[in-house]
Amino acid sequence: MRETESRAPWKTLLAFAIIYIVWGSTFLAIRVGVKELPPFLFAALRFLIAGAVLFGWTLARKHKPPTRREWGSISIIALLIFVIDYGLLFWAEQKVPSGIAAVMMATIPAFMALAEILFLRAQRLTLRLATALLIGIAGVAALMSHSLSLHDVAIDNLGAIALLIGAVSWSIASVLSKKLPLPASKITSSGAQMLAGGLMLAMVALARREVTGFHPSAVSCAAWLALAYLVVMGSIVGFTAYVWLIHHESATRVGTYAYVNPVVAVALGYFVAGESISLRTIIGTLCVLMSVIVITTSGSKKIAAAS
Repeated sequence: MRETESRAPWKTLLAFAIIYIVWGSTFLAIRVGVKELPPFLFAALRFLIAGAVLFGWTLARKHKPPTRREWGSISIIALLIFVIDYGLLFWAEQKVPSGIAAVMMATIPAFMALAEILFLRAQRLTLRLATALLIGIAGVAALMSHSLSLHDVAIDNLGAIALLIGAVSWSIASVLSKKLPLPASKITSSGAQMLAGGLMLAMVALARREVTGFHPSAVSCAAWLALAYLVVMGSIVGFTAYVWLIHHESATRVGTYAYVNPVVAVALGYFVAGESISLRTIIGTLCVLMSVIVITTSGSKKIAAAS
């Protein structure tokens, strides 16, 4: 039951505004932070704090904690989403503008569709879906190609490859999450995943010696505010709004964030951070968004939470 009697319209509008604007703005916040903080350490701080708050809140509310078997599944998902996907996103944003990074990460639904076709056998490769996938590939190629004469420089290839690997990793995690035993409570599961992912990211940061020579006092107020924004708004508030929406709205409507977030990110990158919007950016973004819109409206499956 959707509890429509007790749902005020302003709550729905606010929740959509949060997942549209806040999640779209997290790419810019990451870009601000990685200019001064080492990427994996920055990501570790975000998810350790947010994960501790969310997971601690579920324990305080007497939610059933994960079993030993569920912790094993949580660790696998955390590795794929937080270490590989988010870790590479934070690292790549040292090289790639925030708006373009958001567009590249918008390919996640395409990789999810491929995973469902190849591994879960949950849907067939129809002509419509194949066309959408090809359009998405064309968009990514436009952003990365050095041979196209679009009068501007293609995005950094290493950064772009890292973002694509991250998108694939998220897609694999989404497929596995349907097979692996996880806590029944979505908040408990996500809080535990964030906490485990934050611990793993911290280990990566230590292995990369990102802590060596790092002086918190040398970091500007803007970078610390970016971290606080990602923790509070991006992870805690954003995720809470998402969980509320999926219990009150259709998966298709909630999934519209997948193609609104990149638009918000590109706009904020342009107006706030001075990132350029070139012909290459326009072509690549339009192709990727067309692909995402077709894929996300082709079925009724839920889209995994992002940012």
